[in-house]
Amino acid sequence: MPKLEATPPRPGVLSIQGYSAGGYRVGGTVQPGGVIVTPERMEAWPVTDLASARVEDFQLVTTEQPPIEVLLLGTGPAMRRPPAALLEGLKAAGLAVDFMDSRAAARTYNVLVAENRRVAAALLPLD
Repeated sequence: MPKLEATPPRPGVLSIQGYSAGGYRVGGTVQPGGVIVTPERMEAWPVTDLASARVEDFQLVTTEQPPIEVLLLGTGPAMRRPPAALLEGLKAAGLAVDFMDSRAAARTYNVLVAENRRVAAALLPLD
């Protein structure tokens, strides 16, 4: 699993430490498949196809307190545009959404969380 280089966040804040086709390493724990990460929490994310994703699949992000401001949506091994209805629903939930391939989303999450931003990453698997 390749390591990600990033400025370590303050204690108690989760960073994404690595990724591979098998999953992600977050806060020292390897999570197979997709993952959804906030500065305080990490969960397995069972979404494997953005075409079928719903706003409800982002509950960890939409209910976090203090609120998450930016959601980085990792679209897997290549950047793909999420469905317009999903983007609109996430915007209606108060999130600014930026989508990119999952590797870039993991790196960007680490930069923003190190800047003490209220950011989350929802990362599709890389395989």
